Amino acid sequence: MAESIAPFLRRCALYLLATALLLGCGDASKPAPPVAQDFLTRHWVDPLPPQGAPPTSFSALEASLSPDSCGQCHAEQFEAWRTSLHSKAVGAGLLWQLMLMNQDQGNRCLRCHAPLAEQKALLALELGWPNAPKQAPPEYVSADLAHRGLVCAACHLREHRRFGPPARGRVVSGGVAADGAHVASATSAPSPDGTDRSTNNPYAPHGGFTIAPAFQDSRFCAHCHQFPDDGPRIAGKLQEDTYQQWLASAYAQEGPGKRTCQGCHMPDRQHVWRGIHDQKMTRSALDIELQLIDLGDGRHEARGKLRNSGAGHHFPTYMVPKVEVQFVRIDARGGVHFLASHIIGWQIDTGITREIADTRLAAGETREYRQIMQAPVSGDWRVEMILRVAPAEHYERIYSDSLTRVSQFPPAVEPVLRRALREARATRYELARIVARPQSRATAAIAN
Repeated sequence: MAESIAPFLRRCALYLLATALLLGCGDASKPAPPVAQDFLTRHWVDPLPPQGAPPTSFSALEASLSPDSCGQCHAEQFEAWRTSLHSKAVGAGLLWQLMLMNQDQGNRCLRCHAPLAEQKALLALELGWPNAPKQAPPEYVSADLAHRGLVCAACHLREHRRFGPPARGRVVSGGVAADGAHVASATSAPSPDGTDRSTNNPYAPHGGFTIAPAFQDSRFCAHCHQFPDDGPRIAGKLQEDTYQQWLASAYAQEGPGKRTCQGCHMPDRQHVWRGIHDQKMTRSALDIELQLIDLGDGRHEARGKLRNSGAGHHFPTYMVPKVEVQFVRIDARGGVHFLASHIIGWQIDTGITREIADTRLAAGETREYRQIMQAPVSGDWRVEMILRVAPAEHYERIYSDSLTRVSQFPPAVEPVLRRALREARATRYELARIVARPQSRATAAIAN
């Protein structure tokens, strides 16, 4: 049994994340301030320790780790989070794999998919792992917490103490935040741990919060979106390299054009984290042009051009999504004639051992596709360049391949695996359809 499952356990590499946090991930020319790096290292210690008993002054609502409890006061952030993939980080696609894993293997995935110690404990109980807690969960741990994914507490709570970015619009008056940056301080001097006393108010809900400007820094996201240099590689490339891709882009350079991860994926601090699954977000990453050139003698050439103008990393950034660029000719009666198809993405075999092709667009990169065709006699025809996105393409292949071996798995795995495949296929969508029609010698470019 172990031998037959082993190839599938390797696939959890899609979920595994760095085991050493951010060390060596910064821009060497502009190293992180020591106090800032210290904060990030403490905040994302691996594994996260249990929250422990809440302060006796806390109400049940203040003590709760449930995102629903946070949403009682932070309704806007909660509603946005509910629509995000962070809230779905523990879904069927992960659960069927956890059912085949031991506790150590599972915890490496949960490091980012459900990082709280309390979430891991609940899943250990559910999956029958040997180190599951013997006692019932405390009242502040909701029964469904493990299945809520990357919850509010994962980023904002440590030992029941709240952390967050500086409030917008406050006047700086010399306070010092948890990572050493200057922040607004209404009254007193910094406390011994370097935080701003004014935010830790015993009369405020949950005792206030600790200001940490690192929440606005891309390195905060790198904890789960960047493997360390000694992490798993294919063809010499880190399987998760988004932060380093961003560092190499123009968006990481200081100046008016700088955009952090949060600047794009949390616009105006919205907790949405849109990406390749979102049509509007994906469309904003690309400039698209199509020209139809009359070459004479009844021949035409379709020239399609794509530029990664809006993503501050590769498009797409890692191996799971694929984008198909298809060219078709539509005749006067509506007949569709296939011309060509191209894939943009990092294509890896389902065993995650071999690169098939890497056609991703780096930040700022432009690619042109050319297709020569014989023109119909009738002038009433057109060429279409169609972009279709499969956000979970690699998962689709893995799940389909795994179903051919489902008899080797415990019976409870199959329905979860089939649900994972249905959900992965359901994420596909058409991104854009650009049209060009024949003119005298060349059409004008049709762009964006």
